Amino acid sequence: MNTDPIADFLTRIRNASSAGLKMVEIPSSNTKCAMTQILFDQGYITNYKFEEDDKQGIIKIALKYNHSTKVPAITKLERASRPGLRKYSGSAEMPRVLNGLGIAIVSTSKGVITDKEARKQNVGGEVLCYVY
Repeated sequence: MNTDPIADFLTRIRNASSAGLKMVEIPSSNTKCAMTQILFDQGYITNYKFEEDDKQGIIKIALKYNHSTKVPAITKLERASRPGLRKYSGSAEMPRVLNGLGIAIVSTSKGVITDKEARKQNVGGEVLCYVY
């Protein structure tokens, strides 16, 4: 039993990226599916696919690398809020990652969205992680 599934999601992507793997498989959940969609929309991963199995399903993520230097597109993946210390932010105090070059993934009442979308929709929520 995993006590922090979001940290497990981030760690699997971080480890696969640092090992140079092309594909990573992660157990599925609604939050992880939304986070995967955000990573795809922002250009941090090449592609993804949801596969159903007997229990909960699997997300297959194709990681993105620079063609010439083989450097991963995701240089840092950092958990912000954790089970022992939740971090909430209003729309006015939403964190800016690397002056807007990175993204913060936020869980709001409107769903799991980026920090830029949260500012635009004027909603706050729990800051899940930082990606750059």
